[in-house]
Amino acid sequence: MAKKLRQLRRRIRNIQHIRQIAKAMYTIASTQVIQRKKELLPARSFPEEARNILADLRAWAKANFLAHPFLEGNGLSGYGLVVLNSDRGLCGRYVAEVNQAALRFLQNHPETKLILVGEKAIRFFAQEKWPIVATHRRLEKPRLPHAQKLCEEILGLYREVGEIHVVYTEFRGELIQRVRVERLLPVPLPEKPGRELLVEPSLGVVIEELSKAWLLGRVHQILLEAKTSEHAARRQAMKTATDNADEILEKLTIQYNKARQQSITLELMDIMGGAEAIREEL
Repeated sequence: MAKKLRQLRRRIRNIQHIRQIAKAMYTIASTQVIQRKKELLPARSFPEEARNILADLRAWAKANFLAHPFLEGNGLSGYGLVVLNSDRGLCGRYVAEVNQAALRFLQNHPETKLILVGEKAIRFFAQEKWPIVATHRRLEKPRLPHAQKLCEEILGLYREVGEIHVVYTEFRGELIQRVRVERLLPVPLPEKPGRELLVEPSLGVVIEELSKAWLLGRVHQILLEAKTSEHAARRQAMKTATDNADEILEKLTIQYNKARQQSITLELMDIMGGAEAIREEL
């Protein structure tokens, strides 16, 4: 009985330590979600507005028989894929869902070249010997310089392949994050009716510069979407871990109290039995 009590005490201490760690990580993740949301929400407006302007420019360019590779394609074959994943674990299904979505894309397009962001993506795809063009680690707080570096690599890859796609997790809310596979280049634009525009210095120059600006804004937004989603997923996972630890602690405490009461009862019975035996001898 004493051995069982020691084992229960040891298990209770271990679960308490795990709960403390999970609770601390939950608090940190909650703070990170708040901070990343403050950066993400303002970053969403520019890419959408730039995309609408590009759609108007594309319609006017078609009317003038002008085709730009950023909008109509470069005529090359092959694909490029940017995968945005986490550097650390303990974030629920986040890592696996991103890697599986990217793997499905690769299985459908075997001639794809990869740009990987995050240790979990790098380790996963390095094992399969996929062609990796560039890797990025430890982007805990995405900033414009990070997006600029990534855009340079994307534009460089676009000189070799016909399309660039990205796999990331979109932040839809505190409890909803969804893995998305989207095309970056050629720029995905809605069809609009052509209308006459006055463009300076020239239509081709404006389309190229605005396309690069859109790409930079979109990549920066996607980096923030992915990082906000990662922290939200980690917060959910740590909340679940804390709740599970509380439930286990409650059950173990009940078992410990029962075992302790049983041990006390047995000791009392031994004492009473001994006292009764002494009384009979007297």
